[in-house]
Amino acid sequence: MKKLIPVFLSVLILLISSVKTFAAPNVVVSIKPIHSLVSGVMEGVATPQLIVKKGSPHGYTLRPSEAKMLAKADLVVWVGHELESFLDKPLKTLSNEAEKLTLSESLASLMLQKRDGGNWEKHKHHDDDEHKDHDEHEHHADEHKDHDEHEHHVDEHKDHDEHEHHDHEHENHDEHAKSIDSHIWLDPKIAKEIVVETTKKLVEMDPQNASKYNENSLKLIQKLVALDKSLEKKLAPVKNKPYIVFHAAYQYFEVAYGLNGVGSVTIEPDRKPGAKTISDIRSKVKELKAVCVFSEPQFESSIVKTIIDGTGAKTGVLDPLGSNIDAGSNAYFILMNNLADDLLKGLL
Repeated sequence: MKKLIPVFLSVLILLISSVKTFAAPNVVVSIKPIHSLVSGVMEGVATPQLIVKKGSPHGYTLRPSEAKMLAKADLVVWVGHELESFLDKPLKTLSNEAEKLTLSESLASLMLQKRDGGNWEKHKHHDDDEHKDHDEHEHHADEHKDHDEHEHHVDEHKDHDEHEHHDHEHENHDEHAKSIDSHIWLDPKIAKEIVVETTKKLVEMDPQNASKYNENSLKLIQKLVALDKSLEKKLAPVKNKPYIVFHAAYQYFEVAYGLNGVGSVTIEPDRKPGAKTISDIRSKVKELKAVCVFSEPQFESSIVKTIIDGTGAKTGVLDPLGSNIDAGSNAYFILMNNLADDLLKGLL
């Protein structure tokens, strides 16, 4: 019997070692909608961890528990600097060795330019059909053209030192990032691409579970196709009704379904609009006969009440992050249906 104990221990050690070898990667995701999609891909293999459970990623402060989470991560999935700037430093320090899936980079060709504070109705969603095939993003061609011209200009001045050239490229990259709208999850067609990119990365990192990731991905994409069709039908009655949102977060949703968002209370949600901005928005509400001005659960709604006072417009609430939804693989689908339902309440 004593002779069997060492043999048993050896087998046990081998089993423990094999479990470690085949363990799924430790995945950390920045925000709830993306976490939901990643959870769907990983279902039955492992559960990814979520950083921003409540509130907005704009101006978010990382907690010690979340810093520990990042320090142990094998893969971090986030949108990018423009949305989750609070992660810039931690990803370089705490998660330096981890793989990063930066969606704003891998899906750059699908990104839209950020809206400014102008009259959006002048740029009303033309070429919606092109968007459905992800071909409407022609601004990237212009950006690449500008980039090529910049490179040609640099070639003509080769006597400039490399350090200055590197700094100039870095500044251009930062300016480009600032011009991009990062709320990409609000179009189910782009959500499908997020699923594809996540699946590719997980299969690459964890080939032992590749078949499960691929199986989950296929099911998830089918659900997203069904969601897209359902939302299109649901939102058809309010396509032409003008409305104003709290901050410029809904462009992908509006373009996907041909909606008539005509402006926002603020461009940057962590900055309160001044008296002149509020006055201008009140004028816009009256001039364009906006049916509703929507606030958000993460931000101050008293400003919206001030804006609609005496205009005849209604007020409603839209939540692009699903703050009150439980995290998990179903969260994305609940979020998108809630968004459509809340929009209908405000516009009908």
